[in-house]
Parts: sequence; structure tokens; C-alpha cells
Amino acid sequence: MITTSERQGEDAHMPVLTAKNVVRRFGGIAAVNDVSFDVRKGEILGLIGPNGAGKTTMFDLLAGSVAPSSGEIALNGTLVSGESAHRRIGRGLGRTFQIPRPFPNLTLIENVMLAAQKQAGERLLSNFLQPWKVAAEEKAAHEKAMDLLDLVKLTHLADEPARVLSGGQRKLLELARVMMADPAIILLDEPAAGVNATLLETIIDRIRDINARGITFLLIEHNIDMVTRLCHRVLVMASGQLLCEGTAEEVARDPRVIEAYLGGAA
Repeated sequence: MITTSERQGEDAHMPVLTAKNVVRRFGGIAAVNDVSFDVRKGEILGLIGPNGAGKTTMFDLLAGSVAPSSGEIALNGTLVSGESAHRRIGRGLGRTFQIPRPFPNLTLIENVMLAAQKQAGERLLSNFLQPWKVAAEEKAAHEKAMDLLDLVKLTHLADEPARVLSGGQRKLLELARVMMADPAIILLDEPAAGVNATLLETIIDRIRDINARGITFLLIEHNIDMVTRLCHRVLVMASGQLLCEGTAEEVARDPRVIEAYLGGAA
């Protein structure tokens, strides 16, 4: 008989996100070809590879914006292969994009508050029948959003429109927005791209702070220094397939990885 403590121990070791034999074909081309891996609870996992390796398609598959041709994707042990991106957000999967697109004319605080989940005010009747509940939830969402802007060091711009932000600041805002939805795991798409060195240090520090709160990360990144500093494990893709995994130092020495980068794998 399995005891409660044993079951809790098993849950603690259950992968947050699992891909099993995942394939995605576009016409006759397999952009992702029989890829399997787990993302362990609490880790920062890196996904690297040359341009055209299939990394972004893999992210799209995990996030739910693209459906797999075959294979399975599970989130916290639940199969989600056929679910929409919206449903996966509700299950605790958040995603950022290489080029953030905040609502430019809304303030930072408004941008973050929009990501709050399951608000009573989203239902028309609640605004008439339960106005006190709507007001209380909006107040709580505002306080939470301000705390998150403080986390990413953007409190001083809370009431400014998002259009005033630099590229790096937009990536910090996007981190705050995704945290507003209480994710268990965040897929980060090239957070270092187009960011100056000073803001990059801020982004690295914020990722560490969020990870210390128990949030798991899967990170696509070309900045190998950032990957080395942040990632507990690294996966390498090339030509739609998973080449190897290990620490950043281990994969950097792997002959297959060297060939994939220097050989111009697509």
C-alpha cells in the first residue's frame, strides 16, 4: 500500500513538463523528429542549437500554439497534447516571446493586471450581481501586479505607457505578466536577444529570483554565457532531433554539438 508521504515524494519528483516521442511535420519535412525529454521540478533547463534546429517549433508544441503530428506532451502528469495554449496557461504553463508585444498604450500596471486569471469581473453578470467581489479581486490584482513590477525593477514606470520601454525593459515586463498567471513552469524564448549588458544582468538576476520561488524554467537561448550561468542542464537540438544533454560544459565538449554548430546543421 502506498502511503500519503510516499505519494507526496513521488509527486515531488514528477516532471513538470514531459515530451515523449514528439513529431511535428510541415508537409514532408519533420521540423521536430521523435524528441523526448523531461523538465524537472524547480530546475532551469536550457534548450540550445543552431538556427533551424527546431527549438522554436518545440516551444510552440509545448505551449500549445502548434499541435504535434504524433507523440505526447504532459503537464504535471496530465496529457495536454490536444489542448489549446489558453488551457495550458490555466494549468500553470507560461511563455514569453523573443520579441515581446505588450499593449503599447496601456500602462505597465494595466499590462500586468490583464494577465490575472479567473477574475469575476470577466463575467458580465458578476459586475452587476457581485460588484463587491469584482472590486476586491481587482484591488488584490493591482497589489499583486505592483509587487511583480517591483520584482522586475519597473515600479517607477508603473503608470507609464508600455510604449516608452526599451527592448530589455519589455522583456522584464513580460516576465511580470507571465508571473501574474501563477505559472508552475515558464518557457523563456531568447530573453537575452537585443538586450544591453546592464539589463541582461538584471534579467539573469530576476530569473534566479523567480526560480528560487519554486518556478521551473525551460530556456531557449543563443547566449551561451547566459546558459552556462543559469542552466542546471542543457539539451541540444539539431535538424529537428535531440543530440545530447548534460551540463553546459559537457555539451560544449561533445563532438556532435561541435559538428552541429560548425557544420552548419539546419
